[in-house]
Order: sequence, then structure tokens, then C-alpha cells
Amino acid sequence: MTLLSLGTALWYIGHFFKRLLPEARERLGDPGKGIAAVIILAGLVLMVIGYRGASTGFLYAPPFWGQHLNNLLMLVAIILFGMGSSKGRMRAWLRHPMLTGALVWAVAHLLVRGDFASVLLFGGIAVWAVLEMVVINAKEGPWERPEPGPIGGDIRLIVISLVLYAIIAAIHTWLGYYPFPG
Repeated sequence: MTLLSLGTALWYIGHFFKRLLPEARERLGDPGKGIAAVIILAGLVLMVIGYRGASTGFLYAPPFWGQHLNNLLMLVAIILFGMGSSKGRMRAWLRHPMLTGALVWAVAHLLVRGDFASVLLFGGIAVWAVLEMVVINAKEGPWERPEPGPIGGDIRLIVISLVLYAIIAAIHTWLGYYPFPG
């Protein structure tokens, strides 16, 4: 549990460094980006190792319908992750599509995992995503909505998202977490 907690803390520190300490980040220049990236990567590695090694009790029993909703939300999360880089019409829908995707991803996992380690990991990521949106909105002010692109960009995003969804499902199955009910 210690590694998972430390990894989550490093994740927060690496991501909030630029927003909460902009003068320090600016003084570091380009190497500051590398430092933040190393902190985030170290946090991610510790979260994975800590989560896989955690043996904790359950805080709640996930609902029986959670797996179905999880699968739908995971597809939505993948689409949201891609919206920020999309050239289609959907890119103008949300100010923070990737952070919203992280929030949806975390909530989806909380629907199927009720153990303490999962609540710490996925709940921590959900809280981080919300806090990150709040801090960005406060620091950057009003959002200038980008011009919507062609519908072809949205079709490409959906196709790529479906392929990624299949790959992620295959990886989960390979790791021993079959994602589909039945």
C-alpha cells in the first residue's frame, strides 16, 4: 500500500508542478518538463507495482450491473482521451476531454472494484482529474472553444477508439482480468 500511496502522490506532484509553482517551473526551462515527466513516470510505475502487490479487504461490493456500465464507460473514456487530439467536430464539445476521460475511466473502474487498493488508485485519479480541471480553469480563465473540424475526424476517432478498446480488452484478458460479463 505504501508504494501505491507514494506513486499516487508523485502523480499529483508531477502534474500540479506547472500549475501551482509556475515561477519555479519557468526558471527550470525545458529541463523542468523532463523533471515533471520523470516524476509522473515514477509515480505511474509505483502505482502499478503498488496496486499489483496490494492485498487489501473490500470496502464495498460492486453492483451486479457495474461490469456492463464499466464496459460502456471505458469506450466513452477512450473516445474522450482521443477528442483532445481529434480534428473532428467533437473536439469543440469539452474544454478538458482528456481529464474528463481520466475521470470517466476512474469511475468505471470503481464500479467493478471495491477493494481498498482500487479505491485508493482509481479514486485518487478521479480526484486528481477534477482538481486539475479546477486549477486549469482558475489559472487560464475562460475557454476559447476551437472551431469544429470535419465529421471525418470524428469517424476516424470512433474507429481508432474501437480498435484501442479491443486491444485494451485483450490486454486485460491476458493479464487475467476478463472484462466482459458472462
